[in-house]
Amino acid sequence: MIPHFLVAQLDAFLNKRLEGAKGVHVYDFRKPMGEAALAGHDSISWRVFRNPLSLFIGGISAVLMELAEPRVRSGVWDHTTFRTEPLKRMGRTGLAAMVTVYGARTTSEEMIAHVGRMHARISGVTPGGVSYRADDPELLRWVHTTALFGFLEAYHRFVLPLSVEDRDRFVAEGVTAASLYGVLDPPKTETDIWRLFEQVEPELESSEIISDFLAIISKLPLFPLQIRPLSGLMIRAAVDILPPGIREILGLQASFKLSPMGDRLLRFLGAQIDYLHLASSPSAQACVRVGLPADYLRPR
Repeated sequence: MIPHFLVAQLDAFLNKRLEGAKGVHVYDFRKPMGEAALAGHDSISWRVFRNPLSLFIGGISAVLMELAEPRVRSGVWDHTTFRTEPLKRMGRTGLAAMVTVYGARTTSEEMIAHVGRMHARISGVTPGGVSYRADDPELLRWVHTTALFGFLEAYHRFVLPLSVEDRDRFVAEGVTAASLYGVLDPPKTETDIWRLFEQVEPELESSEIISDFLAIISKLPLFPLQIRPLSGLMIRAAVDILPPGIREILGLQASFKLSPMGDRLLRFLGAQIDYLHLASSPSAQACVRVGLPADYLRPR
């Protein structure tokens, strides 16, 4: 079992990360009382997004796939603060995901509209001479799909195996948010995800930016001090869950292989963390907002 003092530290640490990401935008997931989120409290999404270990693993995996797409890579690397303020950038991205899943619908819609307006101002040309816009529905669909896959696969692998039906439910639950973000024809089943991977794979490529990203992420204090040594293991896990074809394109093979012992350790921790009640987490606050006990989502 995870010691109680570490549970309290993890709760405070994650809450501080979200507070630090807010800036002028303050989100209270307990308000407005009674208002539902884009996905219901009984959704697979509400279960998947409450586990910080699988979110970290899935988030890194998703970013690696995003950076494999040349236009997305240029948009992220040239028009965001990831290189100069990676922790704040990841905090804002994580907060956006939490608001999308757990925020009251009106709050989520307002935040997503704000993101859309920012995307509309971003455009450029890749080093290969291809023009891009951040609000291109094709690129938005790639970002949405890679995020779905990363979070789903990390939870399924390291927290709790999900049935085919639940995996499809998770993908379908993202359609509403994807449409609000400007995605046309978002995936509705896991089969749709794999079909898109097959379609886009010929356009993907490796880059020195992939190595730069992994170097940056390995040095960030993303967890409390006591479990920070596991960050390297979680990065390996993020690489390990990549689709084999994409992992090969990125050249992330033997040097990032997750050992059987590391796999077992992360499975153990992922399952243990899923039983934790982090009182200040967006998921706990959202449960209170819709009239449920704060620990409603904790497995019984």
